Amino acid sequence: MEFGLIERIRARVAPRDDVVLGIGDDAALLQPPPGAQLAVATDTLNVGVHFPPGTAAADIGWKALAVNLSDLAAMGAEPAWCTLSLSLPEPDPSWLDGFLDGFLDLAARHRIALVGGDTTRGPLSVCVTVHGLVAPGRALRRDGAVAGDDIWVSGGLGDAAAALALLQAADEPVVVACEAGPLLAADPDGGSGRLASLRPRLDRPTPRVELGLQLAGMAHAAIDISDGLIADLGHICQASRLAADVEVDRLPCSPALAASFEAERRRELQATGGDDYELCFTAAPAMRERIEALATGVVPVTRVGRMVEGEGVRAVDGDGAPWQPRQSGYVHFSG
Repeated sequence: MEFGLIERIRARVAPRDDVVLGIGDDAALLQPPPGAQLAVATDTLNVGVHFPPGTAAADIGWKALAVNLSDLAAMGAEPAWCTLSLSLPEPDPSWLDGFLDGFLDLAARHRIALVGGDTTRGPLSVCVTVHGLVAPGRALRRDGAVAGDDIWVSGGLGDAAAALALLQAADEPVVVACEAGPLLAADPDGGSGRLASLRPRLDRPTPRVELGLQLAGMAHAAIDISDGLIADLGHICQASRLAADVEVDRLPCSPALAASFEAERRRELQATGGDDYELCFTAAPAMRERIEALATGVVPVTRVGRMVEGEGVRAVDGDGAPWQPRQSGYVHFSG
């Protein structure tokens, strides 16, 4: 049955000229172009941790690849190849077909070839490894920020975390007083209408690959926002030995998010919620016009702060008063 699943996957994989040998042997044989550096990233998604139980198979497939492509985007790398390891409770061909619908749809959009992997029996879990190509010295890294740099974010923040909060709220007996944060009491559908607007950002994040490629050679440092802006920006601060000043009321907010939560809870979702898979990057102020111009037609970008001497991330509200969230972001082993 395992080999039947593997053959089912191989039958749907699109070819790529630099794949010498793909699925079906003990290892893939790949031919990187001369002079290119290889960027490699891996992410694992587990049911109940990275996606809610009952999530559509196609959405799991899309997200499993998207979160990895987001890592390549943050490095300014062009996607090339990937591997896929699947742990499944049962060999379910119809579920696998749905999963591949989402996975290979996104793969085709970025011309990334699936070249190998593994299937095994166990709790539902997906592990993807992506390989990207970048010219020597052009990779975006966390340790390149410079004091005085602007801090930018792409897209909007908080929608995915808000969707998860609404899903959690739907299981609570009193929706307007749920742990996830108060909904609008006047919301006649108990949040389901808001959830319909927000959930695509949780289930099908958009990896900002094109933006990352254009930022190479322009931005000083970058990271993708997976665990929350403050937590992930903190990694840039640590690697670059600098501090960051962030204005939380400048964080980009969608209409659906603004309508679903009161201001303070909304700030926390935007600054610490995670699962956005947007890019956070730093660049010299002299680059502002060029960054805004390159982002036109790709994805909106917003300037939200500045890199300064010191340590850690310091946040202020719209009045300039210090703002302190309950936590900086998602922690995998928080106890």
